[in-house]
Amino acid sequence: MATEAQKAQSRKKPKYKSRIVLRCWRCGRKRAYMRDFGICRICFKELADKGDIPGVRKASW
Repeated sequence: MATEAQKAQSRKKPKYKSRIVLRCWRCGRKRAYMRDFGICRICFKELADKGDIPGVRKASW
């Protein structure tokens, strides 16, 4: 997971717009980030399994 320094660096306004780094608000992960929810895929799965994300449920077919 990301260190506090990495999280702080990504919160700062970058010099160029293309340098923006979106991070998960729970763990700080920058890869596999889901913009709609603001979290990474791992945290999304954990929260969805617990039922903490409204409107999301496990698919079964």
